[in-house]
Amino acid sequence: MPFPLNFHLDQYDGPLDLLLDLIRKQQINIYDIPIARITSQYLEYMQKALEMDIELSAEFVYMAATLIQIKSKTLLPRDPALQEISPEEDPRQELVDRLLEHERFKSAAEMLHQKRVVEEAVWSNPQIEHFRAEDGMEPGLAVTIHDLVKTFQTVLERTKNRPIYEVTGEDVSVPDMIRYVRNIFEGERRDEVVSARDLFERQKTRRAMICLFLALLELVKLQAVGLTQADAFGEIGLRKLKGFDAVFSSDQTMAAIDEGYQ
Repeated sequence: MPFPLNFHLDQYDGPLDLLLDLIRKQQINIYDIPIARITSQYLEYMQKALEMDIELSAEFVYMAATLIQIKSKTLLPRDPALQEISPEEDPRQELVDRLLEHERFKSAAEMLHQKRVVEEAVWSNPQIEHFRAEDGMEPGLAVTIHDLVKTFQTVLERTKNRPIYEVTGEDVSVPDMIRYVRNIFEGERRDEVVSARDLFERQKTRRAMICLFLALLELVKLQAVGLTQADAFGEIGLRKLKGFDAVFSSDQTMAAIDEGYQ
């Protein structure tokens, strides 16, 4: 039997943070979650929080009910004949998808935080050269990753009110979106500034938008793509930097990205 998990009653932002922590600490395969064990540990955390008078939000209670429901479904016997006719989806799949999506956003947030810490630790002389774009383009405003995040959040909010397109068998990934952006800047718009909002709104699914957002973060980190803004409160634009060709001149960069997002 594995050793019981040692609870320190850490404060979590939400139930998904707690579940991810339980899974990572025990080195559990997120695609094959032992739902009975995780449910037991999750309920134990809630009980200890109650004993220590730690108030938990309604989201924790809802997730507890969801875990119990999933656990019940996994314990129910399945008819082999019916399974052959109409295979039943793993009841844990929706939870796995939510955890993976939450982990991607959490990783992106940590990346942004680290970038902000580095920027705050660097002192520079604010001369006009620092506000000029590369390749002789017109001067623009200073733009950061935080502005790109705001654009992404705005587009996500707007998509709640537009029709949802179901794409059967869609398997888009972050490396796919990096190649998608690369093709845009290597094609007819190679010397233009591309609207970040326009790129997000072209995507038909939420998954594609998230993969595109993470792809842009990777390209900005690699200094292949830069952010620009013509005027205050204007749209965030994307432009190709001098490092673009250097990043894609070797197959090793994409190979490393492909391996990192497997």
